[in-house]
Amino acid sequence: MSKGAAFRALHEREGAFIIPNPWDAGTARILASLGFEALATTSAGMAFSLGLPDGAVSPWDVLAHCRAIVAATDLPVSADLEQGFGDSPESVAETIRAAAETGLAGGSIEDYTGDDRDPIYPFDLAVARVRAAAEASRGLPDDFVLTARCENLIRGRDDLDDTIRRLQAYGEAGADVLYTPGLRDLETVRTVCAAVGKPVNVLAWPNAGFTLAELAEAGVKRISVGALLSRVALGAFVAAAREMAAQGSFQFASSAMSSAEIERLLGR
Repeated sequence: MSKGAAFRALHEREGAFIIPNPWDAGTARILASLGFEALATTSAGMAFSLGLPDGAVSPWDVLAHCRAIVAATDLPVSADLEQGFGDSPESVAETIRAAAETGLAGGSIEDYTGDDRDPIYPFDLAVARVRAAAEASRGLPDDFVLTARCENLIRGRDDLDDTIRRLQAYGEAGADVLYTPGLRDLETVRTVCAAVGKPVNVLAWPNAGFTLAELAEAGVKRISVGALLSRVALGAFVAAAREMAAQGSFQFASSAMSSAEIERLLGR
């Protein structure tokens, strides 16, 4: 079974699964060693590791990063392809084809324009972009699971009706998975899952009041964590650095993993 076919099979079986987000080859290998069945890239986590804000990494560097994550393990990998590196449907289709060449099993296209003054693509253009991505993915030699993201709820447009309308249209346009980051309670999750006819991805938030089992019961198929793992790691790093700078002490070292344990998780 190809990675793309294996990834699709995860969406077709009973229950939900967690797809965590590594930000480099090492974290990808560690997650694979812990038993996760698929991985997803994080645009923010990757950008932070390069000293850049989210969205500031070039398309070529994003694709190189995808290639490195794919090569790190035998697991299927889905990529955060942001807005498809262009506004037009044609540019989105080109991005899907280029992403597939890196060995990815899937990828997501969002309707965020990158301009906070006008953050969401007009409805018809957003649907056309998803349709072009779906047509490109169907023309690939291997299976590719396309995720369409509606960004309303995290871009200042707290409009659930429009969010559901967009998700439904993206599904009809050919998206395999539907995703709207910003769902924060189970009742809203249930509403979205009941309204769309495709597998739904939910983003776990800090202090999320739901579990994998509860999300599965609500109809969710896939749970990702975005940049959370990266932010947890950076939080520990900054806390340790602040202790050294402010106090000249090294108490943070007591929570450090041993090199031997890290190497074991890396499979070395």
